[in-house]
Amino acid sequence: TEEIQGIIRSFGIVSANITLRTDVTDDHIVDTLAGNRVYSDAVVILNKIDLASKAELDETCEQLPIGWPVLPVSALTGEGIEAMKDFIFDNLHFMSIYLKPQGQEADLIEPLIVKNTSTVRDVCVKLHRDFVRRFRYARVKGPSAKFDWQRVGLDHLLKDEDLLTIIIRK
Repeated sequence: TEEIQGIIRSFGIVSANITLRTDVTDDHIVDTLAGNRVYSDAVVILNKIDLASKAELDETCEQLPIGWPVLPVSALTGEGIEAMKDFIFDNLHFMSIYLKPQGQEADLIEPLIVKNTSTVRDVCVKLHRDFVRRFRYARVKGPSAKFDWQRVGLDHLLKDEDLLTIIIRK
């Protein structure tokens, strides 16, 4: 529309092909072009469904933005509680990375939970602020590795269930 073209021109863009894959507001366009806001994923957990009628639940869901993932639960009865962990994990695009300190066994009990677009650098930043500066290399075993314990750099894109060993300078 002309209104959107005017907004884009106000940011100094006069010749561009822009594709909008979802419905957006003028504010979304301004925020995106200004780079001062990030829209992150979200989920809606509706609690106390044991107290609401089906009509009330439907009415509540209709008030939410289209496409938002919704999970009805009842903390009182336990309905939906078991599914909530996987629901959040899947819809917010998380993955599990297992850490293996050098010369030790991998911790397969408590994975590091990171976004599914994470690299070795992202994991280093999460673990310790000096790890990127002192980084030598990492070894990866799992879905993102071409072979077991592949030697990789900071920009290696990790995948769910990878085992990771980070080697740093002393």
